Amino acid sequence: MKLQTIILSVLLAAVRAEEPSASTTIIRLDDAAIKTLGIETEEATESDFEETAFALGEIVEIPNRHSVLSSRIPGRITAITVQEGDTVTAGQPLLTVESRQPGYPPPSVQLKAPMGGLVVQSHVRLGEPVEPDKELLDISDLGEVWAIARVPQHHAGQLKAGSHAHLIVPALGSETIKGEMLRFGTTADPTGGTIDAVFRVDNPELRLRPGMRVEFNIVLSSRAGVLSVPRAALQGGPANRHVFVTDFNSPNLFHRTPVRAGQISGDRVEILNGIFPGEEVVTTGSYPLGFAGGGAVSAREALEAAHGHKHNEDGSEPSAAQEAAQKAEKHSDEGHSSGAPPWRERVFMATTAVLALLLVVMSFIKRRPESTTTEPS
Repeated sequence: MKLQTIILSVLLAAVRAEEPSASTTIIRLDDAAIKTLGIETEEATESDFEETAFALGEIVEIPNRHSVLSSRIPGRITAITVQEGDTVTAGQPLLTVESRQPGYPPPSVQLKAPMGGLVVQSHVRLGEPVEPDKELLDISDLGEVWAIARVPQHHAGQLKAGSHAHLIVPALGSETIKGEMLRFGTTADPTGGTIDAVFRVDNPELRLRPGMRVEFNIVLSSRAGVLSVPRAALQGGPANRHVFVTDFNSPNLFHRTPVRAGQISGDRVEILNGIFPGEEVVTTGSYPLGFAGGGAVSAREALEAAHGHKHNEDGSEPSAAQEAAQKAEKHSDEGHSSGAPPWRERVFMATTAVLALLLVVMSFIKRRPESTTTEPS
């Protein structure tokens, strides 16, 4: 029985080897489906690839770029020319204070902006009495601000003055802003395991305001010539990562291509193998594309539909010899009464013949008499 088991195992392996391999999966969509799914593509490129660390933080004003307007004499406010939110220039008249000194009319003093910037707070009303120790207006120059990142302490050793970060301020959308690190904070947070890192950020349009939430991608290292794609293009789990690549000949065909992913940096993913530079990968719409109902076809079917002529199972063009063999096989198939494919019939016949021979051999072994030894007289 052991010999029979071995032979059967070999026969099953041969049957599996004869079965055609799985065709390359291609998704075929018409123009309406592409528009409905919002399909967008982007070219896979080789460029500088940065290893980054993520952190959260906020925008704060620079202390020495904040000024206060006050009066050197006691009196009352008789004119106000600005309000909170106005932008002023250095030396611009902002308030008029009527002095308490005797006179008719009493002498008045104009109070001018000590520096240019944004009026962030107003503490006065028309006719309100003022004293020299009272703050009247707060002015902040926000042309440059600080972004404070709460960096995990295990990344602190990879940072230094001059390190860069890519900042995203959700209040301003997905735009990326560049920041340069100045220094670390004076103390660390033992509870959160973080330390503050101060980044200088240019703000010429004054869109960044103190208190805004910031997302940081802090650059730890950089490598040149790395092939990468947007994160939105990468689909699947850790064991079956893939992207959808558009066909060179037909914009309605999308190849589901396995890839091996490397490091992730911000919104980009390093691709170690699977695709080549210049290929167009699907970004927006990549996830629903994998579930496009009824759109999954083999490479052969998709290319035949697109190009109007026969292809091999792997999508390649058939050679002259292959076309001749296909025609001969077609004529042979027409003579068969059975609807089963010819390769299955051949395998079935070969398997039946070997099994029959095996049964005959086993039957002969069982019927053979056992050998005996004759003692001499």
